[in-house]
Amino acid sequence: MSDIAKRFPENPLLRPIDLNPSEEGLQIICLLNPGVFTFEGKIWLILRVAENAVQKEGSIFFPVLNELGKTEIIELPSEHPELITTDPRVIRYMGLDYLTTLSHLRLMCSDDGVKFYEPEGYPPLFGIGKLESFGIEDCRVTYLEEKYYLTFTSVSGNGVGAGMRTTTDWKTFERHGMILPPHNKDVAIFEEKINGLYYCLHRPSSVDIGGNYIWLAQSPDGIHWGNHKCIVKTRLDNWDSQRVGAGAAPIKTEKGWLEIYHGANKEHQYCLGAVLLDLNDPSKVLARTGDPIMRPTEPYELSGFFGNVVFTNGHIVDGDTVTMYYGASDEFVCGAKFSIKEILAALGV
Repeated sequence: MSDIAKRFPENPLLRPIDLNPSEEGLQIICLLNPGVFTFEGKIWLILRVAENAVQKEGSIFFPVLNELGKTEIIELPSEHPELITTDPRVIRYMGLDYLTTLSHLRLMCSDDGVKFYEPEGYPPLFGIGKLESFGIEDCRVTYLEEKYYLTFTSVSGNGVGAGMRTTTDWKTFERHGMILPPHNKDVAIFEEKINGLYYCLHRPSSVDIGGNYIWLAQSPDGIHWGNHKCIVKTRLDNWDSQRVGAGAAPIKTEKGWLEIYHGANKEHQYCLGAVLLDLNDPSKVLARTGDPIMRPTEPYELSGFFGNVVFTNGHIVDGDTVTMYYGASDEFVCGAKFSIKEILAALGV
């Protein structure tokens, strides 16, 4: 099947140059993978903003957060024999891994869903404490029982886990710490309880046994999670052969819970596909697309900080239309629309 995404003609909607760095001495390298929600009659994005330090010849500089939440700049000699910089996202030095950028979350809003601006009075969200010292990333937003649940990736030298904060006004936040320990990410909470329980999708990872698969979990309170089940695995020699992960909260349809997910192959090309889960028991996968519903095809998706990538964790649903906001080539924020009926047809239901 061909790509069925209807991309915004205005893409990219946001570029790194469109925002100011969080503080002096830093520069914005990438805008990535926004969570999406509606609030006070507007469409909002909660962007991942990735920054690094201004570089100087002979050294490599990168930022981290100390325990007080203040940015510190680490300097490493660029010619050190135990420095590995082949991946633009990660530095390996003396056997330890560091991120080349430090990410925080920034709020943007729009009246028309195309032109976004930073509103006054809504501060950015930064990592806090030891488990977020390398930043917080890729926030997904779920609105449930008059509260917004923010699930995001917490990164530190201790590993990559899933953190959560909640809010009702987007100005004050309650921190719930790390709800799923390393290695885990891509947590998307369903926007409705099922049989009295909260449900979420998540992605634990294993480098030895198993793989990067989508799992399902239950919770009595939205904070403590259990009864984990693996529901979507990678497929050999396919577009999603290397890893799969959840996008935003699943969409409730008459046919089942529709989840748009990302998959990557061994060449690190990221595409989007869809799965359909049973309404009453979402551990049951009813259908899954064989081909992607969206591939990186446009210049801004093929070339950037880490090219050949389309990746989403946020959308707005209006009737049959899913307006999806997505990260392109790990650098730009873009928009596209899908028809739910077309996705269901691609699923064969």
